[in-house]
Amino acid sequence: MDKKSKIFFSVFFIAVFIVTAASFCKFYIFKDYYITSEAACDPAAEQCFIYECDPADDNECPENPAERLSYYKLIEKKAKAMPVCNPNGENCPPLACRAGEDCREILCDEAARISGESCSEPAMYLNSRAENEDQAPDDAATITE
Repeated sequence: MDKKSKIFFSVFFIAVFIVTAASFCKFYIFKDYYITSEAACDPAAEQCFIYECDPADDNECPENPAERLSYYKLIEKKAKAMPVCNPNGENCPPLACRAGEDCREILCDEAARISGESCSEPAMYLNSRAENEDQAPDDAATITE
């Protein structure tokens, strides 16, 4: 190899090493990237995404169609701020944005509707809850002596 080729390959491999080392530090040591995860959402107060489980796909899906709906929002936060525990575990704090944290809540909006997502409306949710409570039988009136 001539001198120009040696210099070229030396610079090339040093550049590859530097880029690899910088990426390793960013992703594994500093955890400087965002993670988007689902979190619980209150449909009475926020516009939530709606998920409806399908009994054909999920054996744990409830029989009652009203119980098949679940509401969620998306939380986008830095990986270093995510709790290091099982999100479904009892000792894991709920995923939420706290004051002063580099975090963003993503609620269901018009752009999500256009992409095919189902969204809840707080007013419609409260009206449907009120209608369901009105249609529910009064347990006190059904007591027999």
